[in-house]
Amino acid sequence: MIDKKYLIDPEHLDEYLKHFPNYEQEMQKDLVDKTFWKGKRVFITGITGFVGGHLVEKLLELECNVYGLIRRHSVPDYPNLAKTLNQIQLVEGNLTDINSIIAAFNLTQPEVVFHLGAQSFVPTSFRAPIETYETNIIGTANVLEASRQTRANIQAIHIACSSEEYGLVYPNEVPIKETNPLRPQSPYAVSKVAGELIAQCHYKAFGTPVVLTRTFNHEGPRRGLQFVTSVVARQIARAKLRKTKTVTIGNPNPIRDFSDVRDIIQGYLLAVEKAKRGEPYNLGHGFGITIENLVKLAAKACDVEVEIAIDKSRYRPAEVDILLCDFEKAKNELGFKPRIPLNKSMQDNVEYFMNNPHLLDIERH
Repeated sequence: MIDKKYLIDPEHLDEYLKHFPNYEQEMQKDLVDKTFWKGKRVFITGITGFVGGHLVEKLLELECNVYGLIRRHSVPDYPNLAKTLNQIQLVEGNLTDINSIIAAFNLTQPEVVFHLGAQSFVPTSFRAPIETYETNIIGTANVLEASRQTRANIQAIHIACSSEEYGLVYPNEVPIKETNPLRPQSPYAVSKVAGELIAQCHYKAFGTPVVLTRTFNHEGPRRGLQFVTSVVARQIARAKLRKTKTVTIGNPNPIRDFSDVRDIIQGYLLAVEKAKRGEPYNLGHGFGITIENLVKLAAKACDVEVEIAIDKSRYRPAEVDILLCDFEKAKNELGFKPRIPLNKSMQDNVEYFMNNPHLLDIERH
């Protein structure tokens, strides 16, 4: 049995919220060393994605010079970069083409690389495993190998690994430490394990300064429409507008550790500053919640009543029952700590959909 002290109960939030006193003030505090980042040349793969967009905003706030790799788009509209596009430099290339990455590194001369680019949606990995392997495994290998073949003085390459690597986790193994066995349950998870092993190999064999974070679920405004927190938040927003009373989800029982993307970005930056190269660090929230209770928490946070419907067609072929983070290593060695409670993250996500009504009726899951 999982100790209830690690689980969020929407009907009894007071105990959980005791861990986040004065969180609005805490959100304004920076955990990172601003002098380390000022003027740094930073390159991001996956820059147009959910985390990439938020990371760009933080790096510009820290006065970094920001560059990013983009694939050619027939409609080059990057909504996650809408506020920052004129302050950064984008370079065309592809993770599966090493020559384009080498050219991008030689052009931009980065000191820090954040490798966020990936096929990151677990259900898609079941439908398109080969694409997932090519993008995530070959793409990571290309980034690491390009760093060896470039004139750039790269001081850190952050590899965004995933809690999905842990896969099959037994109740007596939670909260999950970095020493837990990796038992991946999806093509996505397998691809992330492979990418991490390649990164560790490059560190040991070639001295590549790799930084490894195994990040648990992270959420917030602009999260991809297919991801469960956005699926829930979009439907809560519709309920607030009285368009529906029903929130439809897939499997209601898996337990996930949901962090706010703003906290995870702090963790990424701290890892580049302080992490031992080649070693994995868990980044997470330290509390778990079932998907069913996530709906209840979001509804309560937004003061709306909803009914929950289960769509079994959304179940995964192989489910990961529980992911619950032990971030003690990152806390002790990096100074990382989550500052933002989940109800605040969900409120912000619902508000994002309320402010972007054109997204409310798009079905993605």
